[in-house]
Amino acid sequence: MTETVLSLSKATKHYAGVPAIDGVDFELRRGEIHALVGENGAGKSTLTKVMAGVVTLTSGKMTIDGLDVTPQTPLEARHLGIAMVFQENSLVPTMTVAQNLFLGQEKFYNRLRGIYIAAQQFLQSLNFDVTPTATVSGLGAAKKQMVEIARAVLHRAKVIIFDEPTASLTPEEKKYFFDLVRDLKKRGVSIIFISHALEEALLLADRITVLRDGKHVVTDDAAKFDRARIVQAMVGRDLSKTLYGARKEKVRPLGRRVLTVQNLKMAPMVKNNSLSVFAGQITGVFGLVGAGRTETFKIVSGVMKRDFFHGGEILLNDKPVRYRVPGPAVKAGIAYVTEDRKVEGFFETASIARNLYLGLLAKFPAGRAWLSRRESNVAGKTWIERLKVRAIGDEVKVVELSGGNQQKVVIAKSLIQDPELIIFDEPTRGVDVGAIVEIHELINKLADEGKAVVVISSYLPEIMALSDRILVCRQGKVVEEFSALEATEEKIMYAAIH
Repeated sequence: MTETVLSLSKATKHYAGVPAIDGVDFELRRGEIHALVGENGAGKSTLTKVMAGVVTLTSGKMTIDGLDVTPQTPLEARHLGIAMVFQENSLVPTMTVAQNLFLGQEKFYNRLRGIYIAAQQFLQSLNFDVTPTATVSGLGAAKKQMVEIARAVLHRAKVIIFDEPTASLTPEEKKYFFDLVRDLKKRGVSIIFISHALEEALLLADRITVLRDGKHVVTDDAAKFDRARIVQAMVGRDLSKTLYGARKEKVRPLGRRVLTVQNLKMAPMVKNNSLSVFAGQITGVFGLVGAGRTETFKIVSGVMKRDFFHGGEILLNDKPVRYRVPGPAVKAGIAYVTEDRKVEGFFETASIARNLYLGLLAKFPAGRAWLSRRESNVAGKTWIERLKVRAIGDEVKVVELSGGNQQKVVIAKSLIQDPELIIFDEPTRGVDVGAIVEIHELINKLADEGKAVVVISSYLPEIMALSDRILVCRQGKVVEEFSALEATEEKIMYAAIH
């Protein structure tokens, strides 16, 4: 693997005079898997978006097979043989899976039945359990990610860039994905793999490049790295002892019962689910994709509706509640931090300050519909400092932030409401190791302040590190409960699968 298929030299990109990447040199060899790691804001997404034609360089050059190129659009990059699977999906939600797969590759005359059959055969060849006739808007995050990956493979690109491809996948689905990437490598396809799961980079990659603050730090063979060396290069300090911490030696005592769910039903995802959440504790909720974790708490927060007949009961502070929309739930003190920040988490063309103030406005009684610029600016500055959001200023549009900083804005927009019950759904999905520590510290602080906190996560080390109580979901309901003192990863995974 010595032939260079793609390279960047002195690559620099400025936004409002501030460099997102600064003089970065990068080389991708033919048929290699190259992991790109770094904290949020380190420049990983910007660097790969340059390759994919989403943004253009301020200075520097890019070559493909030794020829200088400057792709201006993703279509131009695709014609050059570069495809990218973005961290936030770029599918057309009103189209079916098959239509999204073949979008841009349609023949003059198209037979829908033929497209569905071809899509079914292709998805089965990848071991992806996705129905080609399903509308994308009805798919979960994991299924959407599978469609994105399948579309990139279908384009027969010689370079495929994966930006956080496994963030929404189950362990079994991750295995399929890793096998797929290794198969692409055997065919001579070059893979760039962005991941905050450092174990995946160490397992999958041939070489690893680390970026920090928009600059290239080191590139070396994966065999010469371990987790500690990568973290040290990423953040300039050792986080190995604080990232997920040691095993809990004590847990917070039960406070008063804030939330009670009894025999909750929402066909077909939630089936007779019952659970309790207590003040001053972190309740971890674990389960594989499709276990009904997210749907249960979306019903609690008014985002989804339970079955009208025999739908069960929800008690907030021992009083029955039934929220059909999120507004009344917010006013009652429930905050839901969504797992899909792009679609549900923020107004991407509004500023950070405006997003935070709109979150605060949702807490006010009906009738107040004006925005005070002074209040907006004060709220923005306060929460930007508290959550350490890295931005040029509080008037920067949220869409211009890195994924991890967008996540911090989503969290701040909920916490500004001063809720009593905070539900975090995959709070560190697509977040770097430095920001993971900051978000975990914030979650622990909320519980210490007496808040009732729920953390829904597919990542077992995160569940083990944060939770005082652990609820395991399977097939639409809680099937097991553990104290953090007695739980092990083996016990939790066994309960989730069997």
